[in-house]
Amino acid sequence: MRNPPLLRLYGPRGWTMIAICSVSAFVVFPLLHLAVPASSAFHVSSFWVTLIGKIMCYAMVAVALDLVWGYAGILSLGHGLFFALGGYVMGMYLMRQIGRDGQYHADLPDFMVFLDWKDYPWHWWNTDQFWWAVLLVILVPGLIALVFGYFAFRSRVKGVYFSIITQALTFAAMLLFFRNNTGFGGNNGFTDFKRILGFGITSPQTRMALFAVTAFTLISTLLLARWIVTSKFGRVLTAIRDAEPRAMFCGYNTVHYKVAVFTLSAVLCGIAGALYVPQVGIINPSEMSPANSIEIAIWVAVGGRGSLAGAILGAGLVNGAKSFFTVAFPEYWLFALGAIFIGVTLFMPRGVLGVLQGK
Repeated sequence: MRNPPLLRLYGPRGWTMIAICSVSAFVVFPLLHLAVPASSAFHVSSFWVTLIGKIMCYAMVAVALDLVWGYAGILSLGHGLFFALGGYVMGMYLMRQIGRDGQYHADLPDFMVFLDWKDYPWHWWNTDQFWWAVLLVILVPGLIALVFGYFAFRSRVKGVYFSIITQALTFAAMLLFFRNNTGFGGNNGFTDFKRILGFGITSPQTRMALFAVTAFTLISTLLLARWIVTSKFGRVLTAIRDAEPRAMFCGYNTVHYKVAVFTLSAVLCGIAGALYVPQVGIINPSEMSPANSIEIAIWVAVGGRGSLAGAILGAGLVNGAKSFFTVAFPEYWLFALGAIFIGVTLFMPRGVLGVLQGK
């Protein structure tokens, strides 16, 4: 007898964990943040809401990378670019929502007034419309990944060579966005946001709404990824990872499969970036730093590559440790990150989740 569709994704234990996380995100956290007085020991402050919301965005990126690296064997070191592109698109919308509340009380963003710009550049067209911004969040990373991936995979670029050119792509984009004449705010990027959909972006209710939307999107991303890897499409991806020539011999066009999963992964990163920016309050070219993309790969490796849930766990553990070290011992964080990666590689090849599962 075939299992019910939901049990094909996860067993009872997996669904129980998802239910606990859902209740925590949609019931417990909102009550502790909005209903419990700030003087109470049970109150969840805005700091924790923002921090956990940010980590959930990172977890989405980790799941997206695990799709292409853990299941298709494609190590991309440029996913930070797709994350930042989604963030920049949402940042453009949020900058348009400032209106005349900026320092110069002008119709243009403050950085454009400072640079003596008279009008918006062409790529800012219609970015004051939320629906258009959401569409661009999906299309911009998706189209770049589609075009880049098609030519790279068609040319049989793989392994370390693919990792290197994805690093080059994100580095080139970072240099481009640092330029003031591109209309993206130069090295300062976008900040000082006021509103989103007409609501004050710093109000507790808005923060909690963004938190809940991020949690819902993360759970949806996990379930979508799980559905993909348990489908025929996912089994073909695993075959490509393990023996691509054999998959080609069986009649599968591996280029199409790799382009599809790479594009989907980029779109998920863009959505994560769009949710990240209104919660953190800033986006600048440093998000495209090659080091950030390498760190994303470390999240996946620490949690457990090829497990999806492990990617979420790794993103939470590494970024939790980063939040602690950057406050208590900021000068030692990079050493700690290197030690974590080396320790996991040597002693936990299946990641933290593999250890917890006894593998």
